[in-house]
Amino acid sequence: MLRQRLADTINRALDAGELAGCNLEIIKDGRSLINISAGYADIENSKKVSYDSIFRLYSQTKPVTAAAAALLVERGLLDVGAWVSDFLPGFNNQKVLRSDGSLASPVRPASVGDLLSMTAGLCYPGGSGAEKYTARLFDENQKQIDAGSGMGTVEFMNRLGGLPLAFDPGSEYKYSTCADVLGAIVEIVSGVPFGEFLKQEFFEPLGMKDTGFYLPQEKLSRLVTAYMRSESGLKPYSVKHLCVGDYTKPPRFESGGAGLVSTLGDYARFATMLINGGEYEGKRYLSRNTVAWLTKPQLTGLLEGTGYSYGKLMRVCVYPGRVNGLALEGEYGWDGWLGTYFINFPNEKMTFLFNQNTKDTGTAPLTRKLRNIVIASL
Repeated sequence: MLRQRLADTINRALDAGELAGCNLEIIKDGRSLINISAGYADIENSKKVSYDSIFRLYSQTKPVTAAAAALLVERGLLDVGAWVSDFLPGFNNQKVLRSDGSLASPVRPASVGDLLSMTAGLCYPGGSGAEKYTARLFDENQKQIDAGSGMGTVEFMNRLGGLPLAFDPGSEYKYSTCADVLGAIVEIVSGVPFGEFLKQEFFEPLGMKDTGFYLPQEKLSRLVTAYMRSESGLKPYSVKHLCVGDYTKPPRFESGGAGLVSTLGDYARFATMLINGGEYEGKRYLSRNTVAWLTKPQLTGLLEGTGYSYGKLMRVCVYPGRVNGLALEGEYGWDGWLGTYFINFPNEKMTFLFNQNTKDTGTAPLTRKLRNIVIASL
């Protein structure tokens, strides 16, 4: 009954042109309860989505970056209270762009903890205020990437540190490039490239064989085509956003906020490790207390009145009654701009994973409908 309701809901959305294709998996008590693949990985070539289809994670990269930083914290190698400038000199002598257009010294510098909570004063590229400066830097790096070079992770983040801040660190929450900066710090502290650290500590031991910042030639055929909605239906979407999008070769900039690709099965291993308190198939990756620290709310306010607060680069449900749909207190997770979504329900030992290949669908109506069905079934 549950599987049929989920499949029917997905099929109605496919018929309505809401999405191209998708993978859904529900894991309960460590066992895969439901697994559904539907629609197309590539509409033009009539290629169906399969369980091993590879999706662009975009912002669903962030929880992995948080876990990497947490691992360094529990090993005593990274102090969450340290200033970002202790690692990245480009963050020395930062200025805040005030509302009158003037630049002023911040009340205090940004800390590593600010990066984990998105309160560092940073921003994503945009059209006004401090966002304009960030946009110019990202455009500059994208031009270099297109020309065959581009800035490395640490170089790029040092350049970012020299830009005006949107607000005083610690005073506000703003979704931003914080995870990218954190990835650079992981690289500096560990002494190995960020992607190599993730590979050594998580991807290889967890068996996440299709997760990384690029794909070898033999795996590119499994990378789904991204689509966008238009008045005439779904159209292929050429992805070059936030200086990521070419997965054919190792990138110089390994984006801790947006750069990974993965399969539903690979991410299920990471999510299961978290819900098991840092353990997976008998091997410990993070301590139970570290996972609890990662997944507890830390902001006093809510994210746009949604019922969610923020943990370490993940939303955490604080008031289920304020969520637009069924929700459970303590659930945590994140999503990606091109359609990936994951949430853990720790009290129920349940993981919900949903991958789409359609732009702007991380938390789309279909995602909420499927969540409602699953939570109601409990």
